[in-house]
Amino acid sequence: MSLLVTGSIGIDTVTTPYGVSEDCLGGSSVYFSMAASFFTPVRFLGVIGPDCPFDLAEVFAGRDVDLTGLEVREQSKTFRWKGTYSDNMDDRRTDYIELNVLAEAPPEVPEEYRDSKFVFLANTAPALQMQLLQQVQGPDFVAADTMDCWIKDNLDDLNRLLEKIDCLVINDGEARMLAAEYNLVKAAEKILDMGPTVVIIKKGESGSMVCNGSGERFILPAYPAAEVKDPTGAGDSFAGGFMGYLVQAGKTDFASLKTAVAYGTVVASFTIADFSLAGLTSISKNDIDGRLETLRQVTRF
Repeated sequence: MSLLVTGSIGIDTVTTPYGVSEDCLGGSSVYFSMAASFFTPVRFLGVIGPDCPFDLAEVFAGRDVDLTGLEVREQSKTFRWKGTYSDNMDDRRTDYIELNVLAEAPPEVPEEYRDSKFVFLANTAPALQMQLLQQVQGPDFVAADTMDCWIKDNLDDLNRLLEKIDCLVINDGEARMLAAEYNLVKAAEKILDMGPTVVIIKKGESGSMVCNGSGERFILPAYPAAEVKDPTGAGDSFAGGFMGYLVQAGKTDFASLKTAVAYGTVVASFTIADFSLAGLTSISKNDIDGRLETLRQVTRF
């Protein structure tokens, strides 16, 4: 099975109560790919400018991440983001953002990527997500992420996207905003009516909820992490673990979805333990499996 991800590659500056990480590597497709590569090969699609100080071939050395889809636009600049987290680590302020290449046309999907069976459309404008999806031929399972600004300003485009995907991954505030419903169970039901057959609502330190069109539901708490230094990329790492496991399993039945969510939860718990990718690059698949077993033990009764 093949897994294609498209999303942002960023130069981040992050401030948390634990310090400052200046001009570090970030971006949704980067976190996703690092997380998913523990489970399956990844086809990486993204755009940077020549100002990007990171060698992504070196970043992903030793991991099965195909960078054929990485485009360098000589006249463009790489996406930049600067953010500050409050003392409770839940509230985040965007200090500035430079969309740069993300405000331009999306990259072309290479011919060798177009037969991808699993696709993750990481957070970007829904019209761009649609353009990219239209270049993939007959995928089996498509998941997408979105955020509040697209719900507010690009709702028509987002509604068209929702009719074309199988799974929406969204946080609790965004789910309430999209569905115009505070109760998350009712919000999930309304979103399912918009098109996807699966909705995953992330609730931060309160865990996540999975609902499908058949009425099945699954609620999982977050992993009881002792260290939280930088929450940046946690959601993308969650999605990477989730999709990576599904590709490895080769099926998307509800039992597989539940295990995939548990793996996503565990992978995200490593991401938040350090700045940028350090929490993911310092571990092995054995570490992930060990923490998954711990999560099983603490949620069993």
